[in-house]
Amino acid sequence: MSQPSPDIPLVRKAATLVLVRERDSAEGFEVFMVERPGAAAFGGLHVFPGGKVDPSDSVDAAHCEGVSDDEASAALGLPRDGLAYWVAAIRESFEEAGVLFGHIDGALLDMSDEETAARFDGFRHALQRGELRMSDLCNRERIVLTADRIHYFSHWLTPEGAPARFDTRFFLAVMPSNQIVAHHHTELEGGAWVAPDEALAHHTQGRWKMIYPTLTTLQTLARYSTIDVLIAAVRERRHLPEVTDERHRQGMQYDLTRRG
Repeated sequence: MSQPSPDIPLVRKAATLVLVRERDSAEGFEVFMVERPGAAAFGGLHVFPGGKVDPSDSVDAAHCEGVSDDEASAALGLPRDGLAYWVAAIRESFEEAGVLFGHIDGALLDMSDEETAARFDGFRHALQRGELRMSDLCNRERIVLTADRIHYFSHWLTPEGAPARFDTRFFLAVMPSNQIVAHHHTELEGGAWVAPDEALAHHTQGRWKMIYPTLTTLQTLARYSTIDVLIAAVRERRHLPEVTDERHRQGMQYDLTRRG
């Protein structure tokens, strides 16, 4: 079997989670965005929490409920292991934003008390350092990952010619009410809740750097006035913009499950 040329970058599987919450003092909703450090991949950019799909994510999918691997794979147009993307989105959300989608004995995970928050912060750092797997955490704390709270949003593939290429699935989830978001200080420069139109204004006015998939996602979010309407559109695959030639050139992929 021939080996790929070392000059051709490997296409890595990745998952991104778009976290949204209702605004406290105004109508509409906010999205959580993080800033990558300059030396990292996508350095200096404002993005949503996310990262590479690890080999262990396929195994750890056994700890999910609400979405089967067959259902996940069909939604993504894959033959198998689609649920690994859901696990990667949940894991990256926990590592980068401190938000973990799961329940214990039917009750959604509650990190509102300081002792629990401190304990899970330790788990979070151990996961980031590779000292702990998500399955280890689930077994230790009796956690079931709530994959049904994670909604498939869009598919982006870094165009050919880029120094690093990612085959990325974007997901959407509503911020749990009994958890507090906090960006990972060693992986990220900062994190902030921001309304989609305000984030777009930051980019237009030169304060934030963003790439095309992020901008397209924000433009899509900005079309909706409430989270409930947004989630309904996403579930019915009505939210995606037209995949124009330019969007396809920038990496947006045709959605196999879109209703027309």
